[in-house]
Amino acid sequence: MNPEQVFHPDKIKKKKKGLGLRIFLWSVFLFLLIFGSIVIAGYHLFLQPNIVTTNQQPTDFYIRSGSDYTEIKNNLISKQILIRPADFEIVSQWMRYPQLVKPGRYIIHHQMNNLELVRLLRSGAQTPVMVTFNNMRDVPQLAGRIAAQLEVDSAGIVNILSDEVFLSKLGYNKYTIPGLFIPNTYQFYWTTTEERFVMRMAEENLRFWNSERLQKAKSIGFTKNEVITLASIIEKETNKNTEKETMAGVYINRLKKGWPLQADPTLVFASGDFEIRRVLDKHKSIESPYNTYLHTGLPPGPICIPGIASIDAVLNHRSHSYFFFCAREDLSGYHTFAETYAEHERNASRYRKALDRLNIKK
Repeated sequence: MNPEQVFHPDKIKKKKKGLGLRIFLWSVFLFLLIFGSIVIAGYHLFLQPNIVTTNQQPTDFYIRSGSDYTEIKNNLISKQILIRPADFEIVSQWMRYPQLVKPGRYIIHHQMNNLELVRLLRSGAQTPVMVTFNNMRDVPQLAGRIAAQLEVDSAGIVNILSDEVFLSKLGYNKYTIPGLFIPNTYQFYWTTTEERFVMRMAEENLRFWNSERLQKAKSIGFTKNEVITLASIIEKETNKNTEKETMAGVYINRLKKGWPLQADPTLVFASGDFEIRRVLDKHKSIESPYNTYLHTGLPPGPICIPGIASIDAVLNHRSHSYFFFCAREDLSGYHTFAETYAEHERNASRYRKALDRLNIKK
């Protein structure tokens, strides 16, 4: 027998050991390959940036109440925010976002990844809206301004503020309700309801009318609503804050004497023509409780929603002996004040001539 053909168990063991090692190494290699592929795929799906915004700036994204996932996805696509919509779809489904849709205003940042975006949208952690209103003529105009900033319906706000029972609970009526609103900037969630908006304004009104302001109103014999009503006239008479306290003093002097206020802005309000630039004699005969040429005392309610400066001007009005004022003939927006009617007529004559030169007839 050839010695080389002699059976060697050790050699066989070595061969088996080598084969097992190769199988193990290949298994490890395949595992790492598969695991690496999963990691890379997971990175692309979850962590790779998938959001592009205009000029790389944060962008607002609104989800209306009642929206479903399909609507949200289509909205993101239509706004060209998603780089790879299919990846967003996979992550959304994996994270069960279609069952967890929450309305609101969300701020989306450039280069957010799918994980960050879906987490944000399904969390309901919406970014508040800074709601601002001023120079509002009446409740319908205010409602429209609010509806442009929140999800609320303007008609819904008007309807709530037309409910006399509800108004009475707040201490207002259909004439005085504009006084509920204090023009300012307020923080709201975009999904705030009409009812919650009104109640928040009632809370802000109570906060505004602190003990100091209430005491000042009491010291001049006015209620809150009366202060607001006179402030609304001041608001429409001038936009110069430096002369508002003097002007408020004029009207308070007239009230103390029992004179009619003869405030031209009340005639504009009574006429319903808010484009009037020049009040004429024909306007003074309009039959309306807001006509302060025909009726003494304050009108039944505000003729606009006055700003804080006008409200505080009434509360801090200047004590003086002026009973008249007239817009200056230089059309600067400022007024000239007078103690006597004769002096006032001279001032008014100069102002009328200035309007005539500009051919302002109405």
